[in-house]
Order: sequence, then C-alpha cells, then structure tokens
Amino acid sequence: MTAEDETRATVQTSDAYLSEFFGQGGGALSYVDPARASGTAVAHRCVMLISELLASVPLHIYRRGERGQRDRAADHPAYSVLHDMPNPMHTAFDLRQSLIASILTHGNAYAEIERNGRGQVTGLHLIDPGTVTVERLRSGRLRYTVTGSPSKVLLQDEVLHIRYRLARDGVMGQSPIQIGRETFNLALSQNDAASKQAAKGFRPEGAVVFAQSINPNQKADVLDKLRQKIERNDTTSGVLVLDGGADWKPFAFSSKDAEFLESRKLTALDICRIYGVPPSAAGITDNATYSNIGEESRALVQRCLAPMARRIEQTMNAALLTEEGRKLFFIEHDLAGLLRGDMAARYAAYRIGRDGGWLSANEIRRLENLPEIEGGDDYLTPLNMATSGKQEGV
Repeated sequence: MTAEDETRATVQTSDAYLSEFFGQGGGALSYVDPARASGTAVAHRCVMLISELLASVPLHIYRRGERGQRDRAADHPAYSVLHDMPNPMHTAFDLRQSLIASILTHGNAYAEIERNGRGQVTGLHLIDPGTVTVERLRSGRLRYTVTGSPSKVLLQDEVLHIRYRLARDGVMGQSPIQIGRETFNLALSQNDAASKQAAKGFRPEGAVVFAQSINPNQKADVLDKLRQKIERNDTTSGVLVLDGGADWKPFAFSSKDAEFLESRKLTALDICRIYGVPPSAAGITDNATYSNIGEESRALVQRCLAPMARRIEQTMNAALLTEEGRKLFFIEHDLAGLLRGDMAARYAAYRIGRDGGWLSANEIRRLENLPEIEGGDDYLTPLNMATSGKQEGV
C-alpha cells in the first residue's frame, strides 16, 4: 500500500468491538454513564488524585549522554510544549491533567499534534474523546475522524492517543468504568437509594392492617389521610391515631438493619481497587494509622502512578519524537519528589551517599532544589576502605 492510499477521506466503518468498548456486552446492568460514575465521591477523588499528582510532577525531555548520563534538553522544540504551554489556552498542567482524567474515565485520551514546517512538535490541542471515531486502514495505520463544527480527519502522526487497557482489537483503550461496571452500577444504585430516603425524610413505609374487610372508598380515604399526615406536611407530628381495629405494620428496613452503610463502604473500597488507589489516599481512613498511611503513600506512587507514568511516557516518545530523535532524546516523568521521605530520613540517606563516596555535595543540593556551591562536585573517599585484593600484606 502506497503513501497516497492513506487519505483523509471519511469512510463507513463498522467496529465489531464497539459495543464491547462501551460496555454493552450483555445484561441489564452492562452500560454505565461515565459522567455519573466518575461523579461519585470516591471515583472522583481517585481520578483527581491520579491526574493531579501526575500532572504536577516534572515531565522533561532528556538527552542521552555517551556514558549513559542524562541531561535536560531544554533546547528541544517540544520541551516548552510539555513543560510550560502546549497551546495558548492551556498550561502544561491543564493539558496533562485533562488527558489523564480522560484515560481514567473514557479509557482513551486524544490531543492533536501541531508541527512546524520542519516537522517539529510546537503544540498540543485537547480533543473531546466523545467526538472521535478511530479507523484502522489496510496499511495497519490509524485514521481519526473528529466530529464537530467543522469536522476533520486526522492521520496517525497528527494525534497523540493514550489508552488505558487495550481492547481485543488492539486499537482502542477500555474504560476502567466499563471494566468494573457492576461495581459502579452498585455505587450509583446505592446513591439513588440514599437520595430517595433523604428526600422522604427517612419516613418508613408500611401497611395499615384492618381486622375486618373494608370497601375501596374506605381504603382510599385511609391512604389519603396517611399521606396528609406523613408526606404532605413535614411539620406534622409523627404520631398516628388509627381506629376501627387498624394496625400499622412497617415493612421497610432501616439503614442499620440492611447494613446499608457498611455496604456503601465496601463499594467505595472496590472503586479504590479498580483504580489502584490506597483507601487512605482517597479519604477512607477507617483503618488508617500514622505508619500505614506513609506506606500507602509510597504504594500509591509505586503501584498506581508509576505504571500510568510509563504508559504516558512511551506513548509520547512514539508520537512526539521521530525514530532518529528517540535514539538521542526521551521523555520521562520525575517521580523522585513523590518518593522522598521526611527531612530526617532524607538527610540520613544523603549522609550515607556522601560518606560512601557516590554522592557529591552539589548532587545533594540539586535534589533539595538548592544552588550549587564552589567545590561541591568533589567526592569523598572513605579512609578505611580500599579496592578488594590490594590491601597491604595481601
């Protein structure tokens, strides 16, 4: 297939995995509205926590050195796009946070790549994932149709496409909300039930039982009086006076009897598991202690943020750097700041590195965002250590 065959003309497509991508594989509870699901308190906190933390850490373009060292390539044309302003409307934080939130909500995130006449990246522009249709061409490459006013067709080299978990077609990303749709459906149902109870003022439902049969008119009269007493006037006393041998039989379970609150807590924990966020980081502190909160903070970086960061880095390296450029440059997050301990722990670690001879004073000062000092590039050599096999008398 020649390059001329890869055109921007729109074509009719039929994606066999489209229904699976949207979570409509079967069952009445298959589809979950991403907007509603991501609006639940725990899901919103998980999405914002991951997206804001990753968007706040430095994302640099590095230049590989001959001996494996790395230097920030601040002179690279795409450096300011990722570090400062990707376009006149958004900051780098805005764009990166929106992309990650889109991944965690819809499973896919898109940005249009703007290039200059030399093919260098000079801007990134967000694209609403709900307006994008992806087509696989016979060449194996992708074409993106963006609906809107006006609609446009973009080729693979013009789109930054970050996916969550690949679907079976290898093209689209699967939404975590649709993957865990049963959990989110349960959470939404529980929210609806709680809202209905609150709207009714938690008034119990039940039946009025008469010892003898009554006619339909009497039943309607009894129901009308009960509604006037219980539902229509919130200031009315809750005491009921029933005559004619009538007896009130409540049949609604209270929240405590149905363990409703405990069930909502378990659902919140399940949502944290879907996103890989420790409960304490999402605000669930029932079993939190001072020690395990610190461990969970490190687990958040190592088990949740680090894989997401690597997913974004590799996609950006492939989309924003040329094949020749990837031999010299690479894009990477700096997660070191999130893994740093408290001041006492950091300074103790610096002392070990300084006394061991593999950290200089200026390297330590750079880690602490302090200016370099004269003579700070020298390394110490411990007097009581020597190369193995070269001690005196050996």
